[in-house]
Amino acid sequence: MMNRSLSVRSKKSHDTPTEKSAPKHRFTMASLRGLQQPDLSKKLFKIIKSENHAIGAYESASRERISIASQISDWGEATGDDSISDISDKIGVLMSEMGEQEDLFAQNLEDYRTVLKQIRNTESSVQPSRDNKAKITDEIQKLKYKEPQSTKLVQLEQELVRAEAQNLVAEAQLTNITRQKLKEAYDLHSAAVIERAEKQILLARHMRRLVQLLDDTPVVPGDVRPAFEHSPQARQVLNDAEEDLREWQPSLDPIPSSATDMGTNLMPASVMGAPSTAEGSVVGGEDQMQLESPQAAQATTQEKREISGSTVVQGEREYQQQ
Repeated sequence: MMNRSLSVRSKKSHDTPTEKSAPKHRFTMASLRGLQQPDLSKKLFKIIKSENHAIGAYESASRERISIASQISDWGEATGDDSISDISDKIGVLMSEMGEQEDLFAQNLEDYRTVLKQIRNTESSVQPSRDNKAKITDEIQKLKYKEPQSTKLVQLEQELVRAEAQNLVAEAQLTNITRQKLKEAYDLHSAAVIERAEKQILLARHMRRLVQLLDDTPVVPGDVRPAFEHSPQARQVLNDAEEDLREWQPSLDPIPSSATDMGTNLMPASVMGAPSTAEGSVVGGEDQMQLESPQAAQATTQEKREISGSTVVQGEREYQQQ
């Protein structure tokens, strides 16, 4: 309401439809991407898409609320009753601000939805690791059945060891990012719900103050109602509402996190050593692992489990803007 007009009354004397209807959901490229999602990320992809529809509904509700605010003000003016005209106009101002708060809530939900995307991107990146491990395992079983003495078995078993090492890192990264970002996402979500609720309550209480100023004492035919004497008080209600919104501050207990020591590759820094040089994290996806010495290149299988990083997570960038 800060820097907002103290009236939402239409400047036009005739009714002209100006509001636009909310866009309908149609089949888009995003819908096609949903069909192409890896199995691991399909459920979260659907949640994120559904949240997008919900956000659109809040945005539509915001537009409708602001439109109704203008209509109630115009109606009050048309009654020819000064008291109703004054009160309805100021009710419209508060109602319009309620609509603005719905739009702000939608923006905050978009921030929460963006955090969920990071989990989805990680799930999408881990899926190839699982598939590769399952494929090699299946090939080994088939070869053992058909050609149990084949020399290719040794090669496949070595590939399986590497695939298991990569998958071990990828799965650890997935659980790390999922827990961290789930807490972060619903920290944002719950804070947005509380902010919206508290501000709407604040505005509704001031609206009730306005309504109390309207005298509804019945009159008999021929009586003339006294002039409206509460214009200054009604104006003060709007000033108080604006001041309360300006001074509003969240009063939330912080949600603690133990992920502060996690490196850029989504592994604890104390375990991974130098996380900044480890293979690309599932969040960033921008770095490839650089072995720093010939000795590192000769690491044992167990060491590879610790330093290999997530070679399976390079497709994350493709999902950042979805």
